[in-house]
Amino acid sequence: MRAVVFDAPGGADVLRVGEIGVPHPSAREVLIAVEAAGVSRADVMQRSGHYPPPRGASPILGLEVAGTVASVGTSVRRWKPGDRVCALTNGGGYAEFVAVAAGQVLPIPDGWSGVEAATLPENAFTVYDNLVTRARLRRGDVVLVHGGTSGIGSTAIMFARALGATPVVTVGTPEKRAAAIGFGAAHAIEYRTADFVEEIRAFTHGRGADIVLDIVGGPYIARDLEALALDGRVVCLSTAQGSRVDLDLRALFVKRAAIMASSLRGRTAAEKAAIARKLERHIWPLLPKRDPIVPLVDSTYSFDEAAGAHARMESSAHVGKIVLVP
Repeated sequence: MRAVVFDAPGGADVLRVGEIGVPHPSAREVLIAVEAAGVSRADVMQRSGHYPPPRGASPILGLEVAGTVASVGTSVRRWKPGDRVCALTNGGGYAEFVAVAAGQVLPIPDGWSGVEAATLPENAFTVYDNLVTRARLRRGDVVLVHGGTSGIGSTAIMFARALGATPVVTVGTPEKRAAAIGFGAAHAIEYRTADFVEEIRAFTHGRGADIVLDIVGGPYIARDLEALALDGRVVCLSTAQGSRVDLDLRALFVKRAAIMASSLRGRTAAEKAAIARKLERHIWPLLPKRDPIVPLVDSTYSFDEAAGAHARMESSAHVGKIVLVP
């Protein structure tokens, strides 16, 4: 089968299409014929040599796909060949076929195309687990989301809106500000020209945000604490501006705050399946309405154009999700 591969870590130009064997699903896996694969920041980091796959995971890039079930393992009962599905993979999505643990598979929502469904799994699993389960999102909360037009950011906006919270975001340009408002942000702050701490305080009449979802790290974490309301929670998902943080712990005490962090890829199949069940119960029924959760496809590239897809991701020019198609 055709797959996007690379021989050694490097820039986007190391990506090429090669021929590899079709994976065989284990007893508890599903083999999916890939129609579309989402491109994530984690893929870029792995290609660059900074995010090696966990032991036992496929070395092929790609953490989310949509397509059709081609075959199932002997212990799989729910899924059957021909089912239209999307899935969170453990790697291997940039290929014509991928084997995925059955518990990480979800149906393609009614009315969503394969390309649209490929934008869902990684962002949905990450945002729901961190925003709802870990940070205990409640109706009426104000959520400050950094990187509001990224895949994670846009999903957080829409999930918060759907669950009765108020999303506020930071963005880099006026165009991205308009885009974020367009898909549900109550307020968008251009961080190059405005102080997000002052802006969120003004927006909340001095109270601050209940939750900050941070994909930046580094010096942002101390400022996130300044932006918090009492009993607020900071959820750190990435370290784009560094993993070292200089904090005055008194800020935590004063705010009665919590800082938490998590990653998704290294979790067990059972843990990922538990997130999938929550998504199917609480989020999937909302998706056919396409309001307020809508598919946000920034652009599509063929496997042969994978280098271009990664270059666009690294440029941060995208709004929503970049998708690869075989």
